[in-house]
This record gives sequence, structure tokens and C-alpha cells, in this order.
Amino acid sequence: MAEKLQLQDWVAVSAKVVSDLGTPAFCPSLIDAIRRTVPFEFSVIFAYHKDLRPLDIFDNFPSQKRRVMVDDYQEGPYLLDPFYLHSQAPTRSRLVRLKDLAPDRFYQAEYFRNYYVQTGLAEEIGFIFDVGEGVSVVISAMRELKAFSAREFRDLQAIFPFVEAVSKRHWAGLLKEFSAAASAGPRLPQLIDDAFQRFGRNVLTPREAEVVEYVLKGHSAEATGKALGIASGTVRIHRRNIYGKLGVSSQGELFSSFIASLEDL
Repeated sequence: MAEKLQLQDWVAVSAKVVSDLGTPAFCPSLIDAIRRTVPFEFSVIFAYHKDLRPLDIFDNFPSQKRRVMVDDYQEGPYLLDPFYLHSQAPTRSRLVRLKDLAPDRFYQAEYFRNYYVQTGLAEEIGFIFDVGEGVSVVISAMRELKAFSAREFRDLQAIFPFVEAVSKRHWAGLLKEFSAAASAGPRLPQLIDDAFQRFGRNVLTPREAEVVEYVLKGHSAEATGKALGIASGTVRIHRRNIYGKLGVSSQGELFSSFIASLEDL
């Protein structure tokens, strides 16, 4: 734990978290306890259930940043978010850096270049919890100016058992919050297939649709080929054919078409 946070201070902030369980004050108290351990500028807490629209449980963004980090995110980009893709319940509760979840070409992929770069973040770390009944919660700690150090990551790991315990207790009945959404949304592959059928006029083969999914998530030709059991050169051929069929000339245009199609689903 950070040296500047004395034991009596941690006891006080953690006691407040416990006393606020089950109340609207819980989220601010929990974020305050985490920030007292390791400082960071912003935080957002999303809940995920199947492929339904994520729930924004809590955030402390100013209005302009909230538009990107919450409003825009919920409209479709979340489907390509590594935290979303790795937190689908049942999942293993853990603390992880975004860069450790991301595919091998994530920072060259259009999700990062066209959406995530707008966040202006230097690094994002997530507490991932499976809270039961097919629901997972991700508490994101975000920094704008510098990445978290190895020591700071260890400090966050030190308080992880406490954060996990209170989170599972507080959000044990979160499933009911998704009741306003469809009871069973389509799975991610179907969402992608439907999106490309809308603007691609059914011209993509099933294999090409699979390649599109991996490309958009940020996988290289080599990683895509390994996942699909085909040569990386074949992946590149598929990609050229996809561009031609869909009338796009870059991965950026492919990403834009994908997001635009999701808005109509």
C-alpha cells in the first residue's frame, strides 16, 4: 500500500465503504478508497450482462469526457473493448491493465485510433468481478498523464480482496437492473454479421465475416490466421477481398461502416 496512506487512514476509508454498502454512497466511497491507495484522475464502473447495452453504474467524468467515455461507448464501441470481451460472465475476478488484455495489434486497430484515442488516457486498469447470475462488473481506474508504475499496480493488488468482497456483496442482485433491456440479446458474432449484412448486402462469405471480426478487434494477420487455422497470407487475401466487396479502402473506413451499421440494429 502507498506509504502516504497510513493504516488508520485506510481503516477509516474502508470502514466507510462497508457502512455504505447497499446505499447510493457506496460507489463514491469505494472509488475514494481506491484513489487514496493509488491516485488517478477518472473512474467509471460498467456492468455487463450477455450482449446487452452496458450499464453505467458510476462515473466521475466531466460532461465532455463523459460523452466519449459513456454515451458514445454504449452505442457500439463497447463490442470491441478488451475489458468487455474479457469480462463476460462467468469470468475470473482479477486486476488487469488494458494493454495486457488487448490483442497484438490493438494500438494499431481502428477501435483505438478512432475511438479510444479520444479518451486522452495514458493508461487504464480494471478491477474485473463476476458478481453472479451472468453479470460482471468492471471498475476502471484511469490516468491521463502517466501510466501506473509496477509498485502502484502491486498496491492495487494488495487491496483487491477487499474491493472484490464488497463489490460482490453490493452488486449481488444487479441482474434486475437489466430488466428494462431485452431478456436475451444476440451474441457478438451475430451482431457483427447483422451489421455487415446491412451495408454489405450479404456479399461477405462466413469466413470473411470471421476475418472482419478479428481485424476490428485488433488482431494481426498472423494472430487471426492462428485463431482460424489458416495461413496469414490467406487472411491478407480475405482482407483485400472484404475491402473490395464492401467498397472501403482502409481499416478506418471498415471500422466506421461497422459502427454506423450497429446504430441501425
